[in-house]
Amino acid sequence: MLKKIGHTADAVANGIEALEAMERQKYDIILMDVQMPEMDGLEAARQIRARWPAKDQPKIIALTAYALSGVREQCLEAGMDDYIAKPVKIDELASAIGKRSKDTAL
Repeated sequence: MLKKIGHTADAVANGIEALEAMERQKYDIILMDVQMPEMDGLEAARQIRARWPAKDQPKIIALTAYALSGVREQCLEAGMDDYIAKPVKIDELASAIGKRSKDTAL
């Protein structure tokens, strides 16, 4: 889907790997799964917000299969900028990312 809307992406398996990837490269956008092993997306978002200066922080979009009441608020409180429930639809993804093209996403 990201390729279809003009973006490139890297993939990681958990929040720890997301932080490690952030140390190697600057990302414009992170599509953060909320439920991951070892470190979940909420904690990874908190750490990104705490570790990097505001000018170097990516937009973080939560992705979750748990569209329960309160999950969106938890994501926003953890420092995420937006929230998409799974299954992800390409128009919702494009809208959440915005009109910027050729961003690098994780």
